[in-house]
Amino acid sequence: MLPSLFISHGSPMLALQPGASGPALKRLAAEMPRPKAIVVVSAHWESQELLVSGNPAPETWHDFGGFPQELFAVQYPAPGQPQLAAQIVELLTADGLSARIDNQRPFDHGTWVPLSLMYPDADIPVVQVSLPSRMGPALQTRVGRALASLREQGVLLIGSGSITHNLGELDWRAGPESIEPWARDFRDWIVDKLTALDEAALHDYRRQAPHAVRSHPSDEHLLPLYFARGAGGPFSVAHQGFTMGALGMDIYRFG
Repeated sequence: MLPSLFISHGSPMLALQPGASGPALKRLAAEMPRPKAIVVVSAHWESQELLVSGNPAPETWHDFGGFPQELFAVQYPAPGQPQLAAQIVELLTADGLSARIDNQRPFDHGTWVPLSLMYPDADIPVVQVSLPSRMGPALQTRVGRALASLREQGVLLIGSGSITHNLGELDWRAGPESIEPWARDFRDWIVDKLTALDEAALHDYRRQAPHAVRSHPSDEHLLPLYFARGAGGPFSVAHQGFTMGALGMDIYRFG
């Protein structure tokens, strides 16, 4: 059975400058059975309600600005899978969660950037599930649990965000050995609570974790972690690191 994953996708430039994360993602993909399909909850599809992408041929959306033209030329032409999207809606509905299909949604960079490093041939169908970010961690845990059975069907479930995400405090000249202590403290607290299976503390992270608001001025980049945890099994760290001093690049495996 496939695990679920939480991937810190970093800057969109990860697609061209994979650093230490690229080999880690490639190794992780090689270690797992090849998925029949992939489901992604990305920090970059915030919504008011639960939506599921039913687009059979999603475009690659360059949902950012100010980067080199080379990045805007990158394409990730993986197919969608409307049948899986419909099954996801059924599973969510069976759990009492209202959800509907969005037939137009393209792939945002929280989806195509990490997948371009894991599965560069773009030949595995991909479906996205939206992130109702105002509803907080508990909803994402519930969504993950509602979809956990897909892992038994060969579907890889991924939460794509970042273990720390404060763009205003990044040092674009910092090397990977430069880590802000407050960012490390927050990351270490999260890892400790994941290891201890302390769901109550994790759901209450904004009050309990050190430097929580500094690490996540808004929490959309952490919420995909709760989806991955809810969907998966035993926790382990697949990769740890920081870029630009404070942007966490951790990758976690559940199961």
